[in-house]
Amino acid sequence: MDEKQTSPELSQAELMPTQGEQVPANPPSRKRQIAVDSDDDKPQPKRARLTRKNLALFDKMGKKKDPQDSTTSSQKTKTTSTTPSGFADQAYKNGILPPRHSKPPKNLEDIHKRHTTSRATASPTESEYKRYTNKVGRAPNEATIVVEISRRMLKDYDDEGYHQSFNQSFTGFPEGVGFNNGLSAPQPDFVEGLEKREYDPFPVDEYILYDDDPDSLALPHLAGEWKGRGKNMEEARLQSAYDGAALVFARNQALSYIGKPDPLGHAEVTTFATDGTTLNQYAHYAEESEDGTTKYHQYRFKSTNLINSHGDFKDGYKHLRNAQDHARSQSSSAAHSNLLRKGPLSLY
Repeated sequence: MDEKQTSPELSQAELMPTQGEQVPANPPSRKRQIAVDSDDDKPQPKRARLTRKNLALFDKMGKKKDPQDSTTSSQKTKTTSTTPSGFADQAYKNGILPPRHSKPPKNLEDIHKRHTTSRATASPTESEYKRYTNKVGRAPNEATIVVEISRRMLKDYDDEGYHQSFNQSFTGFPEGVGFNNGLSAPQPDFVEGLEKREYDPFPVDEYILYDDDPDSLALPHLAGEWKGRGKNMEEARLQSAYDGAALVFARNQALSYIGKPDPLGHAEVTTFATDGTTLNQYAHYAEESEDGTTKYHQYRFKSTNLINSHGDFKDGYKHLRNAQDHARSQSSSAAHSNLLRKGPLSLY
């Protein structure tokens, strides 16, 4: 068989690089070359030249971000002044009383009657109760408890101007007015109320909850605190005491401004604290003590074990929704009354 001859000119052209070309130190394999050639209709990325400018860019890209510069939006922003160690003592000095030192409100009988009233809507079924206990029993953290309680127990109103807010600091609330001396702004896990525009045409900027927010809530009457399964319910109780004092303070300032304060010892503000298993509900009011200081009472009027039985779950569901209805009626009454006929109210 004749051997195939190669032209010297052709061999020279194949072996010698053209002017300006560089022979790679490690030429690509034939398999790699075929893969590239079979896709030659697509533009290929260009290699960055090893200039000083590009090296500086590579160095900048390779630097790790300082972990101290990063923040997470899910992190709760309550300051150290609201931790149990320092917060409890300061709150007590400010006149916020724990339940064991609080007196029952004068309208306690009305509160019990209001919260135990049967509802027009159907109660949760036994299958809904079992689904709830299953979800809560497996909840890994507080956020899951918030979702399950909100989805399965709280009422969602159709009113365009009545809304819920979760874990947002009261940035629009005045500082140093007695109950909050030396403490960071209240930041309930849950609060529900009317938007400030529902009080139009009367200005309510002096007692909105959130600064620089055209949709801020104003004069709410219900707040809540959650804890994860097995976490510290006493901390939730303490935080709800602070939340309740803030709502009572705003309500009393508004009523005093128009000369129609609540009867002495009457409670119209409600808070709750729950870990998904236990639901504690509190009535809040303020009164002047003999030494002239204001005391903020937090009276627990109901405690329900939500997973003990289907009947207990239905009771907790009813009590919580009745508290929502009462809070909504109080906010609506303020918005549609002569509450602000004299002009803007100052909380300072």
